[in-house]
Amino acid sequence: MTDATGPVRRRGRPSRTQGGDGPGTRERILDAAREEFAARGYDKASVRAIAKAAGVDSALVHHYFGTKEQVFAASVEVAFAPAFEAPTAVEEGPLDGVGERLTRFIFGVWENPATRAPLLAIVRSAVNNDVAAGVFRRLVAAQVLARIAQRLDLPDGEAELRASLAAAQLVGTAMLRYVIKVEPLASADVEDLVARIAPVVQGHLTGR
Repeated sequence: MTDATGPVRRRGRPSRTQGGDGPGTRERILDAAREEFAARGYDKASVRAIAKAAGVDSALVHHYFGTKEQVFAASVEVAFAPAFEAPTAVEEGPLDGVGERLTRFIFGVWENPATRAPLLAIVRSAVNNDVAAGVFRRLVAAQVLARIAQRLDLPDGEAELRASLAAAQLVGTAMLRYVIKVEPLASADVEDLVARIAPVVQGHLTGR
């Protein structure tokens, strides 16, 4: 189809020359999204700004991810990927040592600067926005808590409650240490924290 100015492009996905599509585009958009959410938070971040930082057309961001909420969800999955391996720490040994394994794993993720930075960005967005909190909550429930609960071999309601209590202990400590930076917790030796918190997490998960 043509008009006086030449061919008319159909609505939909932009061309490579118009939109900046090409190899690695999806990853580039995700990198830009993480930076945007980290710098501005969920409320102030925009698809347009993410597209600009990634060097693509806004329509291409929508093509790959959909809405801003869906872009955020994809960013959470990538940024939180190391923490999503927490259930593996539960599965890899006997239940009588699960508290220490899980606590040590979570602190290991937070203590590593490479994994801590994206986690901080995601947590800050989740704390300040209900939509972001909902995305974060659904992913954590599905990827972490449900898998831990399955390993406990207890009735569903009891297992889920125990997994949630253990998570509350670890997430609460992480918030105070790494996000709010309450002293002396923020500067305490991590091995001392593991020694103190692991028995509490063990109690939540197994009752002993």
